[in-house]
Amino acid sequence: MKLFTAAQVKEADSLTIKNQQISSLDLMERAATQAYLWLKKSYPDKETLFHVFCGLGNNGGDGLVIARLLHEDKYNVVLDIAEIAGSPTADFTANLEMVKKTGIEKNNNQMVPYTKGKVVIVDAIFGIGLSREPDDEVKAIISRINNSEAVVVSIDVPSGLFLDRKTDIAVQADYVLTFQCGKLAFYLPDNYKFVNKAIILDIGLDAEYLRQTHSDYYLTERYAATKLYKPLLPYAHKGTQGHALIIGGSYGKIGAVCLSAKAALKAGCGLVTVLLPKCGYTIIQGYFPEAMAVTNGEDFIEQIHYNSNPDAVGIGPGLGQEPQTQQALFEFLRAHTKPIVVDADVLNILASNKERLGLLPPQSILTPHPKELQRLTGEWSDDFEMLQKIKDFSKKYNVIVVAKNAHTIVAYKDEVHINTSGNAALATGGSGDVLTGILTSLLVQGYSPFNAAVFGVYLHGCTADIAVKEISAQAFTASDIIAYLGKAYMEIETDTRNK
Repeated sequence: MKLFTAAQVKEADSLTIKNQQISSLDLMERAATQAYLWLKKSYPDKETLFHVFCGLGNNGGDGLVIARLLHEDKYNVVLDIAEIAGSPTADFTANLEMVKKTGIEKNNNQMVPYTKGKVVIVDAIFGIGLSREPDDEVKAIISRINNSEAVVVSIDVPSGLFLDRKTDIAVQADYVLTFQCGKLAFYLPDNYKFVNKAIILDIGLDAEYLRQTHSDYYLTERYAATKLYKPLLPYAHKGTQGHALIIGGSYGKIGAVCLSAKAALKAGCGLVTVLLPKCGYTIIQGYFPEAMAVTNGEDFIEQIHYNSNPDAVGIGPGLGQEPQTQQALFEFLRAHTKPIVVDADVLNILASNKERLGLLPPQSILTPHPKELQRLTGEWSDDFEMLQKIKDFSKKYNVIVVAKNAHTIVAYKDEVHINTSGNAALATGGSGDVLTGILTSLLVQGYSPFNAAVFGVYLHGCTADIAVKEISAQAFTASDIIAYLGKAYMEIETDTRNK
């Protein structure tokens, strides 16, 4: 799914109005009706009180329509209009006249007493057109909403959130009912506190415009991931499924390379060889008998030598940063030409030796967590600068960057995909080692490096989404990611058959 700028969304609105021969008021009614229907389905108890906050722009107009529809449906509705939030638009004014006829009374910005489970705040103060900091009086309203302890549902965007730069204060929404497409800002780390969950509502914007309009940013949701999936062929055997080599491990960190190797085989490749120091030989043979093991060095890898011809290599989990290991890494990179998956200690070695980054094979996949990313690219002042640094880094070294976070970013040059699968259960040691194995396995199976990164990140997150329905997020471990890969594949295969 493409992510569009505010200007592109406004252009889509205009073309929809023109091509479908409707008025802007009709489009507002359509959008707000979809939001109302979501609220009605989510909160069927007619004892629920909806406290609707409206600005004076078109987002406020959406709020007025929602308030009117809820009132007509016999819900309890309290309406607040932030008179200081700009100048009224024509569509807002028209909807205000309709609201007046319903008998809904304005509340004059008095916070409704909170009753657990019985009050839902609907935030419709500002929309995508916000271009300046809210006034102090509006900030005070936002603060009251954030401190209310009620469920907060924002319409289109949380009020106060900028779509193109850092936001200091905004409504902290439990749900954002956004129209037609997600917004990039929703999925950036600085804004996690403002957007707990985004719900995308289809309001029938001009399909041809959405299809043809270019975007550098995409949302990886289930449908997009399913399109990338390569099912196992009926005549497959271990030779056709490819051979992965996982390089890593050092004394005390053998578990990392064990997790990565097992994940590679579980993700579908035919064979896995592990290159690790001798101190890990007995461990890997006992933990993962399906793996072949090659050793070098006693407590850490001193040379990267192997006799097999793997289809792809993942390197880094538990590797350590001993001088001999670093030298072995640089020699390996000079000799290796096919894309590799790079994680953990290799990222830190390269960050400390940036002149060696040019040794990376073209379209290699780098998987840094936030601190590792900072070491590679330098620090940033906000997430928009972070995105630019990622894209610049990718272009400079011709690599794919998988920036791990709650919404992992996969970037190759100017194209950026933001993942939607996964949850807080993945915040556990070894999760990144498992991802390295999955990505290496997908390379082995013939996925292009970029598709392997996008699909692999989604598949990795999907395991946690399935698991939390069966076990708690707190009890979830990296080994559970591997254990639930089968169920994640089954969900994707089911979607593929039903397309």
